[in-house]
Amino acid sequence: MSDPHDADAIRGSLAEIASLLAPAHPAVAEEVLRAHDSPHDYVSAFGGRLADRGIDEPVDNLAWIALIDALDAHGLLAEFDWKEDAQEIRGRLRKLESRPSVDPWALFEAEEALLPTEEFLHACGRRYREIGAALAVLDIESDCYPVVGLRAARADELTALAARAGFPVQHLGAGRGSR
Repeated sequence: MSDPHDADAIRGSLAEIASLLAPAHPAVAEEVLRAHDSPHDYVSAFGGRLADRGIDEPVDNLAWIALIDALDAHGLLAEFDWKEDAQEIRGRLRKLESRPSVDPWALFEAEEALLPTEEFLHACGRRYREIGAALAVLDIESDCYPVVGLRAARADELTALAARAGFPVQHLGAGRGSR
């Protein structure tokens, strides 16, 4: 059995994550693999985008950052600040290309909109799960929440792939131990 953190295993897992989260957008996988295979080249090509994150040279999690940025560029991720308004969160989740076909917002209770950001995101995750969808945070160990949507049936697959690549995923609304 190969070392789970060997470069080929990480590369393969990153490619599978990109395919899982962006099946209709092969450019996402291309960007992620470019960041993994040629970090200096990636930083040169995407310096403007990375500057917003304070990155001006390759960092250990560059391929993960590349995944998040590429998903965002294709409307497949919404990144929220730690103190985001519930209506802003709702509006941006509704714009995701990966949003569920059934509208989970009809299930929300008025008082949920008054919750702090992290609690509201978990409430969103619970409501999404009620209709067979899931929300996950692709954790970058920052004070923000890069959130993706996917089918709930594939959430464990995302977690396993991310773990193999060495990156954390938190499933919103999945209860305790969902990191």
